[in-house]
Amino acid sequence: MLAAPMPATVIGVPVAVGDRVSHGQTVVTLEAMKMELPLRAAHDGTVTAVNCGPGDLVQPGVTLVEIE
Repeated sequence: MLAAPMPATVIGVPVAVGDRVSHGQTVVTLEAMKMELPLRAAHDGTVTAVNCGPGDLVQPGVTLVEIE
């Protein structure tokens, strides 16, 4: 599970359900306070859900991407 660490706007989601990701790979890019914040995979796995898209406003703790 990858969650938003702060209120932000999603500006990019370069993964889709079924994609294999590696530890450290960027899976979501957020913008907050005029800074870009890449959220990276904590472990290798497969994306099982993408719960956000570009332009979405997200709040802290909201699950953005699920990786198994």
